[in-house]
Amino acid sequence: MSDFFGGISPLRHDPEAEGLAFRHYDPDEMVMGKRLEDHLRFAVAYWHSLAWPGGDPFGGQTFDRPWFRDDMEAARLKADVAFEMFEILGVPYFCWHDADIRPEGATFAESKRNFEEIIGIFEEKMESAKVRLLWGTANLFSHRRFMAGAATNPDPDVFAWSAATVKTCLDATHRLGGENYVLWGGREGYETLLNTDMGAEMEHAGRFLSMVVDYKHKIGFKGQILIEPKPQEPTKHQYDYDVATVFGFLQRFGLEKEVKVNIEQGHAILAGHSFEHELALARELGVFGSIDMNRNDYQSGWDTDQFPNNVPEVALAYYEILKAGGFTQGGTNFDAKLRRQSLDPEDLIAAHAGAMDICARGLKAAAKMLEDGTLEELRRERYAGWDGAEAKGMLTSDLATIAERVEAGGVTPEPRSGRQEILENIVNRYV
Repeated sequence: MSDFFGGISPLRHDPEAEGLAFRHYDPDEMVMGKRLEDHLRFAVAYWHSLAWPGGDPFGGQTFDRPWFRDDMEAARLKADVAFEMFEILGVPYFCWHDADIRPEGATFAESKRNFEEIIGIFEEKMESAKVRLLWGTANLFSHRRFMAGAATNPDPDVFAWSAATVKTCLDATHRLGGENYVLWGGREGYETLLNTDMGAEMEHAGRFLSMVVDYKHKIGFKGQILIEPKPQEPTKHQYDYDVATVFGFLQRFGLEKEVKVNIEQGHAILAGHSFEHELALARELGVFGSIDMNRNDYQSGWDTDQFPNNVPEVALAYYEILKAGGFTQGGTNFDAKLRRQSLDPEDLIAAHAGAMDICARGLKAAAKMLEDGTLEELRRERYAGWDGAEAKGMLTSDLATIAERVEAGGVTPEPRSGRQEILENIVNRYV
């Protein structure tokens, strides 16, 4: 045990509390026949919560954590602090990258030994704790060896190193009973076409992902393989730009039945979409898996990874998730970090507690909207013309036959209101 959190007690649901507590998140509250904890499936991100030093593009470290050393003693202390935080928050899950939990060794073998020692510590702690692993992943972007990508790197040795790293991380995820494995292509893109063989890079990325899927089945891993779409930053273009791009990639390599997506709110915005758009598209394409719940500062043009604080935005996201049937193996991971001026341990707890409350409020509002059915009824009314036999018949007809009907005077379209403002007013009744 550590004393990092200074005796902060596990949080409880108390709407009238003045200090640290949950005002809206009661894990046992029943919503649409399911416990709120089982709906939301919260996870803490090991990297931003415990490994991020507080830097930004114009300045370095502002946090001073006692485990900010590159040795195994510090890694063990970080693990102690992590599980204390999980207990305080009462979250059911956590997530990690390999580089977040172990120091870098002089060789791949040394890094692997360090990693597997910490995985063993996690295994012991998870036996007595309530927390489980939502997903593991490999950091294939921070080290300078990945400056030109991992699976898409022009150097085959980097491809090989990346494959070995993913194998190690997938083995560890399987060992810990993880419910998903995420591939986050932080640098799988290009800066300039002048030095890029785009065709080769996409082929290599497709083959890499196929090998991951094959290995999943070889070891009997029952979790979902997830890709996290990301449009840019740091590269000019990335091959996993958004949900639609990822789905096209999966179809090209015959993996659309094997791989789903982990959608981040901040990345959706960077791609020029809303979060709910990406969620709805993933649902319609059959590839919805899990989410990273964070936000960007709309006045900044980069990925600020802030904790959610906007109930209407969150409600619209969970509305699409509930329409998809809710999470199965996925969940709500807080891929969010403190502001670099928020230095205290209490800030870390408060940020997560506030975000969990926001998500609880959003999901409950979304559930009420869906149960009341007003939005869905108005949507059905808008498309009701397609319920008729003649309209349905057009979809199995041909252009000439349809044109004959129009030319004979059988069709006279009249515009109908889309009622956008009315629909927005309806949403605001709930949030």
